[in-house]
Amino acid sequence: MMKTSLDIPEKELKDALRFTKSKTKREAIVTAVMEYNRRNRMASLTKYGGSSDTFMMADELMKMRKLG
Repeated sequence: MMKTSLDIPEKELKDALRFTKSKTKREAIVTAVMEYNRRNRMASLTKYGGSSDTFMMADELMKMRKLG
């Protein structure tokens, strides 16, 4: 846990409270930081998209299912 003091623009904090449906400022900020981190982790995974040589296309999967 890290304690810090910040000056956050009031409008942005109100929006964060509204968008996160949080009851407290702390909850809104923690939720916003967690969501920001989650989105960035997901974005960093996109560099691996389409790089598998064993990925099966939809038509190949349908053929395989018909044979089985």
